[in-house]
Order: sequence, then C-alpha cells, then structure tokens
Amino acid sequence: MAVNFVDRVVLHVAAGDGGHGVASVKREKFKPLGGPDGGNGGKGGSVILRVDPQSTTLLDYHHTPHRRAPNGKPGAGDERNGGDGADLVLPVPEGTVVKNAAGDILSDLVGHDAEFVVAAGGRGGLGNKSLASARRVAPGFALLGEPGEALEIVLELKSLADVALIGFPSAGKSSLVSVVSAAKPKIADYPFTTLIPNLGVVTAGSSRYTIADVPGLIPGASEGKGLGLEFLRHVERCSVLVHVVDCATLEPNRDPMSDLDVIEAELAAYVPDDSLGGRPLSERTRIVVLNKADVPDARDLAEMVKPDLEARGLEVHIVSAVAHIGLKELTFSLAKHVAAARAEIEALVVERPRAIVRPKAVDDTGFTVRKENTPDGEVFRVLGDRPTRWIHQTDFSNDEAVGYLADRLSRLGVEEQLFKAGAVSGSTVVIGPENNSVVFDWEPTMAAGAELLVGPRGTDLRLEESGRKTRGEKREEFHGRKDAQTAARENLAAERKAGHWATVRDDADDE
Repeated sequence: MAVNFVDRVVLHVAAGDGGHGVASVKREKFKPLGGPDGGNGGKGGSVILRVDPQSTTLLDYHHTPHRRAPNGKPGAGDERNGGDGADLVLPVPEGTVVKNAAGDILSDLVGHDAEFVVAAGGRGGLGNKSLASARRVAPGFALLGEPGEALEIVLELKSLADVALIGFPSAGKSSLVSVVSAAKPKIADYPFTTLIPNLGVVTAGSSRYTIADVPGLIPGASEGKGLGLEFLRHVERCSVLVHVVDCATLEPNRDPMSDLDVIEAELAAYVPDDSLGGRPLSERTRIVVLNKADVPDARDLAEMVKPDLEARGLEVHIVSAVAHIGLKELTFSLAKHVAAARAEIEALVVERPRAIVRPKAVDDTGFTVRKENTPDGEVFRVLGDRPTRWIHQTDFSNDEAVGYLADRLSRLGVEEQLFKAGAVSGSTVVIGPENNSVVFDWEPTMAAGAELLVGPRGTDLRLEESGRKTRGEKREEFHGRKDAQTAARENLAAERKAGHWATVRDDADDE
C-alpha cells in the first residue's frame, strides 16, 4: 500500500561547513612582498524549518530523511572572500513539533511563516589578511572553516483543529465529517477505514471552525494497540472532543455506555506534552454524539441511554449522518463551545516576557577543565565553545598555526587551569566533547614551531625595511667603510714597524 500521509519522521540534518581562509602574499612588479592579502572563507548554510501553508504531511522527509546544506566557499588571494553557503529551508506543516533524539522539545512551529534554525552553519575561517596585526605583520597561516552542526531530530505533526471526533472504528466519524464540512474522507463498512486524520471546515451561521476525524480507538490505544497511539497526538491541540458512539453496532459486549467508558479511560491514560501547554485530554470539553439514529433500534437505544449520559453532566446529541438528522443543532452547539474556548484563551493575559540580563560572572572563563580517569590512563578534558571552535579552525600541519592556537589558549587561561587541575608536562589533554575532540600531549609554554622563525611569530624581517636608502645615507656608509679600512691599514703598518710579525716568524723557526 502506498504511503500518502506521514505524521512522524526521524530526520538527519547537517549544516554546511565554513570555507577555509587562505594564506597569501601580495606580489606586484617592483614589490615582491606586498604583505598578506588572503581572504576569508564563507559561512556554511544553515538548515531551517519553516511553516508552509501548502504542506500537509511529512511524507517528503519519510522518503529522503537525510538533508544537508551547502558549504561555504574558500577565500582567495587579493583579499577575495569566499561566498556564503545558501540556507536549506525545509517546509513543514503548521503544528509540527521538533524534538531531539532524547525526546526533548526544541520548537513548536505554530503560526504563519514560523521558523526554527535546527542546525547552524559553520563559521568561515579567517585569511592571513584578517589575522595580521601590529605584532603579527605577515602571518604565514590561515584558519580553517568551522564544521556545521549535524544532528538527528524527530518531527511530529500535531493537527491544528478546534474539534476532534473520537470513538471506536466504524462509529461513523468519517461520515459525520463528510456531511458537516467539505472534506471527503474515505468511507467504507469495515474497521479502520480511516488511516489518516481528516480535517474539515464547518460553517455554522457566522462561526467557522475546523473539525478533525481521528482514526478509530480501541481498548489499549494509549499503550500502542491499534492506530490510536499514533494519532492521539492530533487531538492534543483540540479544545472540544466529540465522542461519536455507534448505537447500531452488532458486536457483542458493546453498548453506548461501555464504549464511552473505554474511550474515556484511553483519554485519561494518554499523557500530552506538558511543555506544549496542553491540558490532559480528560479535562477538555466533551460532547457525546449518538450516531446512526436512522436505524429504528439504534434510535430507541439512543433515547434510552441519553438521560444516563446527561446525568453525568455530558451534552448529548442524537444524530444520523446518513439521514442528516440533528446535524444543524450539533454544528451550532459546537460553534458555541469553540467560541467559548477561544474567548477563554484570549482572556488569558500573556505578559510580555521581561528582558532578563544575566551578566557574566567575574570568575566565568567560558570553559572548564575536567580530570577524567579512562582505561588508557588519566586525561584532562577542556570543554567550552571557544576552545572547541579554535581547534576545529587550526591547521595542525602548520607550525605557526599551532603556535597561534597555543597563544590563544594561553591568553584564555587554559594553561593556568590545567596547572590547577594537576596537569604536568606530558599529560594527555583533550579539547572538545567525546564525539569530536583533539588529543595531544601537553607541554607548558608550548613554542609550537616559533623557534623555527626568524624573529617573533608572525613577522617577516624583509617586510620591516622602510624603503630605499637616501644618497646621503649611502655616502655616509661609504665613507664609514673607507675610514674603517684606513684605520685597519695604519694598525697593520704600526705592528709591522714594531717587529711583531718578525718575532712570530723567529719563534716559529726555533720550533
């Protein structure tokens, strides 16, 4: 059977990686070393979920559950920055709830054009032009692009309707929706005809509201039996629940009162998401519809049980979807209850959330150092957004880039915290979470290749020449050399005249 409706999918999303920066030196005629001119890499594309009115199902993501945004472009010489990767916008129906793999709700997408950035693109790496400073005149390295976020999420569609029709299979829910609205659900004389929720719009006088036909419930639906557990989520947002009771059923041990008790027990057992602000289903406004009153025996049974149901405080309607009996009274009654529910929601004064300022603590360094005991021995793990991002942006094949990382970590205070945690020279240090980290043997005050450079790290002595010497400076330098040569000749002549050289030769002959 072809799948045409999906209300729950597991989606694997990955944002684009940031483009790498480039290390480049500007070269022009008569100016071979014009300084660094490497451009920055572009930002990776993000994955965004956005409500689309034309979308009614999650079927597309059922067939293609892996989605990835494009990467950012790398930078180039002559200060050319790489282009940003385009954001990947995924349309979803209104009422989609986004959860992580652990089941925690990340976002509830309700409202026109509501959107949620589920995976942020990686930052682009800086080129050596952006890394240049007064102390680092000619960086010989660039930063790599940051990897984009990748995670597994769960999308659940919870229909937005004012009224939900619930009841046993073949109770006539689909027939009722088809006659009170323009919806055309599948109708047949066998159980579980409805496999997907059907939404319809009902007009009662000047009132308009939506009604949902939920697949039939059976005992144990809240525990996963039948199709109830899969579709009970579609009634979480409904303000009014309508029990559609089949008064003409021929099944043994079935009657309107027992059917109502079974469905009420399933509603009470189902636990909606508290984080969505939903009340328990058993606390919603409930109306009982005794259906199939066109059958004489069913009509008599309905008239018999109606006083007992009203004694429970329930509003009862005797209707027939086939013969169009009692439908007008039912639609106007539902409109009244929907209007009351809407007014109750509007009456709730929702205060504008105050802007809460949480200043950074004086002793908050933005990272933590944790000592761990592993099967391979003792390690020191450094956790924090900045240290993790820095190691991802470092080209470890470049000694100067590694030295730049060491300088950044030292300025951040990582080395000091490692000392306090008990790390010594040669200790194993891990930066980043377990699933994405860098391991190295720690050496305090790491030079990281700086000793290979002539002058301080990030400098080039050839670039420190201010320009050509003037004619006066050249003349002064020439006369200085001549004066030094004249002084050296006079010194040699004085030594020869004094007989120092002859004495040396006589000593050599004696030996």
